[in-house]
Amino acid sequence: MLKIVQKFPFIGWFFIGMCIFSPFLGASHLFDWDEVNFAESAREMIVSGDFLGVQINFKPFWEKPPLFIWLQALSFDFFGIFTQNAWVSMEFAARFPNALIGAISLVVFYYIGKKEKNARLGHWWAFSYLAAFTPHLYASTGIIDPLFNLLIFLGVYQFWKVVRSGQLIVESGKWKVENWASVVLSGIFIGLGMLTKGPVALLMWGLVWTVYVLWHKFSIPNFGKIFLAGIVSVLISCLIFTSWYALIAQKYGIQIIKDFFDYQVRLMTTGDAGHGQPFYYHFVVLLIGCFPISIWAGARLFNFKNVLKKGTGEIDFSFIMKILFWVTLILFSIVKTKIVHYSSLCWIPLTYVSAEILADWESGNWVWKKSYTFGLLLVGTIFGLVLTLVPIIGQFASVFSPYIKDAFVQGNLQAPVYWSGFEKYLGILFLVGLWYLMLNKKQPKIQNVFRLMNLGIGVLVAYMAIVVPKIEGYTQAAPIDFYESKLGQKVYIETLGFKSYAHLLYFQKQGPSPTAEALLNAKSLDRPCYFIMKVTEEDRLKYHPNLELLKEENGWLFYKKLGQRPSF
Repeated sequence: MLKIVQKFPFIGWFFIGMCIFSPFLGASHLFDWDEVNFAESAREMIVSGDFLGVQINFKPFWEKPPLFIWLQALSFDFFGIFTQNAWVSMEFAARFPNALIGAISLVVFYYIGKKEKNARLGHWWAFSYLAAFTPHLYASTGIIDPLFNLLIFLGVYQFWKVVRSGQLIVESGKWKVENWASVVLSGIFIGLGMLTKGPVALLMWGLVWTVYVLWHKFSIPNFGKIFLAGIVSVLISCLIFTSWYALIAQKYGIQIIKDFFDYQVRLMTTGDAGHGQPFYYHFVVLLIGCFPISIWAGARLFNFKNVLKKGTGEIDFSFIMKILFWVTLILFSIVKTKIVHYSSLCWIPLTYVSAEILADWESGNWVWKKSYTFGLLLVGTIFGLVLTLVPIIGQFASVFSPYIKDAFVQGNLQAPVYWSGFEKYLGILFLVGLWYLMLNKKQPKIQNVFRLMNLGIGVLVAYMAIVVPKIEGYTQAAPIDFYESKLGQKVYIETLGFKSYAHLLYFQKQGPSPTAEALLNAKSLDRPCYFIMKVTEEDRLKYHPNLELLKEENGWLFYKKLGQRPSF
């Protein structure tokens, strides 16, 4: 590890996290839906002056609670976004909270790893989280989940301290003040988690401890006191969550609460928004997405032997982490709606187990297996080929386009994105480095694995800075450029036939307006009106008598409403 991290671990890990996560936050536009959705809600808080409720299109938005959106609004205000005094881009400010949360997470993992085991494990835990691809990637996005995951984990950890104290005071039967502090903190963290994404935070916390109790068949020292402590934590978390919803219900009516819970049930029971996937989806996502640490950490997650610390009768912390991993993975494999970040809470226990293995290996208590080398080469080669092929497809889009049947994707690939030809060498560098490090027997294997993790970090940072903005140039640059061209003009802009929030954010809509359907069918309007749709949209909209086609660009159609007469 770096000497500065060993000498000043808290400052060191925070500094490393910010240096890696934050430099290229503004390299690309925010991605529709999620990134744009949350940033737009934060912008509407600022425009409307209403920081209590969450809005989209200046209407109550019941899908998400406000905590992360508050952080984005604070970031916008701090950086002066949407004013003449802005000193970073809007995209940078929207993603900055997650970079901060990512850096704080590294410090938290080091601290808890050191406290529960030793400093070596703490360092490896922070480094494993930094080196795993998807945790690293999401720390540079404007997505809610990194904050949500950290709060749930802290809630579980604080209550773990309560459970452990219950095991260690069998003889005295006395609880220290700090035990009740952990009870309160557990409730606060879970309550804040509920304010971030909803009651799933409490569900995850409850499932972890339910599985723990069932595993031990209710035979837990001081079970009665621990159960009472759990009730207190639940009440505190619910108080935090319901206090905000009581204010919202008073302002918007009780229907908004019903809509919120209906939405949560729909996510659990249906493939909402086209996100239905097979049961094994999250297993594959974690294997590939958490490369390289998933290769050596996966096997130990199946091992529930020796859950007791030798000679103490105390349940090992790693047992709780394994429960957290499997509860998350199984629950979200059952849930019908499946998105990559739904299983993202697994990242924390997975990186912890990785740290355990690497720390044991470094101290001579673990032996590397050839199967791990094979797994790294197999999955890493697939990953490296993807990193290499994406720029090649982009550079020679006209060659690949005829083989694509989707007219919208064909149109996307016509975007004038500049490729220098250098970009593919990031993937090639990763492939060459992977094979060299894994087959090089001149250096100790652990040093080669450490270098592979560093190589992955470097390639991922460069890829996000160089390649991801070019990918975004195909997927959404054309409509966003159009929205930005109308910024400050007195016009209406709406989408037809597809769901989007980008027109709200990048046009910076200033208040409520009629719906797209109402604007389309209105006989007269007080300002020009524009509509955007995909080339694959049905003919009844593409050839609507009230619309005039302005242009077709990169798979998108841009229309202006015909026959507009000013209404005074």
